[in-house]
Amino acid sequence: MYSLSGFGDMILDSVRMEAYVRALRNAVRPGSVVLDIGTGTGIFAVLAHQFGARRVIAVEPNDSIQIAREIAADNGCADAIEFHQILSTELELNEQADVVISDLRGVLPLFGQHIPSIVDARQRLLKPGGVQIPERDDLWISVLEDPETYKTIISPWSDGPYGIAMEPARKRMVNRYRRVAANASQLLSEPMHLGTLDYRLIESPDFAGAARLEATRNGVAHGLCAWFDATLSEGIGFANAPGLPEAPRAIYRNLFMPFPEPVALQAGDVLDIRLTADLVGEEYVWRWETTVLGQGDSAVIKASFRQSDLAGESLSLASFRKRAADYVPQIGEDGDIDLTILQLMRDGQSLAEISRRIAMGYPSRFNDWRRALARVGELSLRYSR
Repeated sequence: MYSLSGFGDMILDSVRMEAYVRALRNAVRPGSVVLDIGTGTGIFAVLAHQFGARRVIAVEPNDSIQIAREIAADNGCADAIEFHQILSTELELNEQADVVISDLRGVLPLFGQHIPSIVDARQRLLKPGGVQIPERDDLWISVLEDPETYKTIISPWSDGPYGIAMEPARKRMVNRYRRVAANASQLLSEPMHLGTLDYRLIESPDFAGAARLEATRNGVAHGLCAWFDATLSEGIGFANAPGLPEAPRAIYRNLFMPFPEPVALQAGDVLDIRLTADLVGEEYVWRWETTVLGQGDSAVIKASFRQSDLAGESLSLASFRKRAADYVPQIGEDGDIDLTILQLMRDGQSLAEISRRIAMGYPSRFNDWRRALARVGELSLRYSR
């Protein structure tokens, strides 16, 4: 979820905003029904109304929707926009939308429930032949020389602070991607197209792409750099490639996937890359495999890496054990408390009544019903309709 300052950064990214505004203006016709998924502070919903939409539906699970309501009121369109504080996959409409607009990406479009939400909206909430904004995203990849960023990743764990070996932490850190602002001079190869996410056709949230990169100059490769070009509608879009002019505080940067070790490259060396991203639950699991071939000769392997952000996790053995398929869990006191609260919710009790029951039942945890109310309220926010 974005914070309010994060939504502000998105608005200040004029390259992104101007492209979205142009695409929305072109799509809206008098009488249009517009669905804004992930409305945030409601700016696209207000614009859709101003552009002539007959009906605007704004969906946002975040509490920022209250700010969107107030902004709509300040702009004289509070009654013209329907706000729903739910996930778009929970939304039911009595008429389908002519236009669906969204921006649910992270540093890359493969982020959280972005694609499942778009697929669901296209199948259930958009009229046949309706307009989707964006239409597609194209993913690109290159090799990055970035000693400064790499140093920040490994230095705390590689220098043996106070004579203590920290290799277990280092191994995890080089399996974690991060957001960077790369520039074109840091790229050691020509960018290669990794794949297209066409939201008018896509069905699966999972992604697999491969590329062969050739070093265009001598240098030291510290990892891979990925980015995307967005096509919002025909002829309208934006890109976040390294080296492109960007607006102040542009919201998007580039994805950096470090190598376990830096690799010295000579012009003509070849890197075979395979990148996969599989949606597991609410998050993606990323894997990047790299084989470096000297001067394009497949018989000379200079380096070979198989990496995954799963290897970057810091789960304890106990945590792994509790996730194993053959593990038989036993619910502790916290689980009992939550089960009791949910059952009382199902029975139609008010939050005050539930809190008093919980305080009486678990006096060692809650010495006052108002303290229990905080726990009850959290579950109410998460599960109540």
